[in-house]
Amino acid sequence: MGRVERSRELARRRIRRAKIKKLRTKYEAASSGGEKEEIAAKIRRISPFASVELAKGEN
Repeated sequence: MGRVERSRELARRRIRRAKIKKLRTKYEAASSGGEKEEIAAKIRRISPFASVELAKGEN
């Protein structure tokens, strides 16, 4: 028996949160600005309204 739409939506949200959490830890560990920008782009692609704090002077 398949899932109803609401449970699918909740499952997608849980997966999205886990992915963003993983990418944020990678972002914190990244050393170069280019690598951080690449990870930030991935986070924005997964969830456009998720915030990624860029320190001043980094691009």
